[in-house]
Amino acid sequence: KAGDTAIITVVPKDRPSSTETEELVRSLRDTTGDDVLVTGATAMNIDFSQKMNDALLPYLALVVGLAFLLLMVVFRSVLVPLKAALGFLLSVVAALGAVVAVFQWGWLGSLFGVEQTGPIMSMMPIFMVGVVFGLAMDYEVFLVTRMREAYVHGERPGQAVVTGFRHGARVVTAAAVIMIAVFAGFIGSSEQMVKMIGFGLAVAVFFDAFIVRMAIVPAVLALLGRAAWWLPRWLDRLLPNVDVEGEGLRKELAAAPEEGERELVRA
Repeated sequence: KAGDTAIITVVPKDRPSSTETEELVRSLRDTTGDDVLVTGATAMNIDFSQKMNDALLPYLALVVGLAFLLLMVVFRSVLVPLKAALGFLLSVVAALGAVVAVFQWGWLGSLFGVEQTGPIMSMMPIFMVGVVFGLAMDYEVFLVTRMREAYVHGERPGQAVVTGFRHGARVVTAAAVIMIAVFAGFIGSSEQMVKMIGFGLAVAVFFDAFIVRMAIVPAVLALLGRAAWWLPRWLDRLLPNVDVEGEGLRKELAAAPEEGERELVRA
């Protein structure tokens, strides 16, 4: 009613999700200042993407940091949680790279039914970090817990890796095949977003289970030897001992006969 506001509709020559239209929105905002507000589907997508990008690093630091502490308590080691966190990041980066190659660059796009390439949706990294992290840590625990148990019970570091892999690899393989089949089923969807999520998660699970957990992890642990299970004494005293391997119970059982013999002699 005051007559001091106007709405101007700008129709770009490119599609809303194109890079050129995003550059147009940024150019309008830079040149018009605070007196002109730019909205619309492209502008909202840009703002939403910025919010997601700003939240990604704190979210990643929180998730990886908590996992590092929990794995350090369980495995009584510094290098094993570090290796697990780096392997998880490697899996996420590899999966995002595959998504960009297929859905943004168009590599093998026809094979996966990608009709039109475009920018990757902004929520994809955060979504993949959450889902892939849970699966990756499951595979890590399945595989390394048995290795740690064998090492604590007296096996040499190299032999403990072999023993743990022999028992844990079948579980990881079965779980990974099931999850890959589930996620790959979404690739046939007509929705681009669903197709992208299914493809990204299938690649992430395949890479994490078969490349990281069952190839890189045993190799790194074998190369590290006893150093893989090293924990500073001051940190060992600070951390609670959950004794997943049951070593404390084994010592109690071993000490029980000796106590019985002393009681017999005293009688």
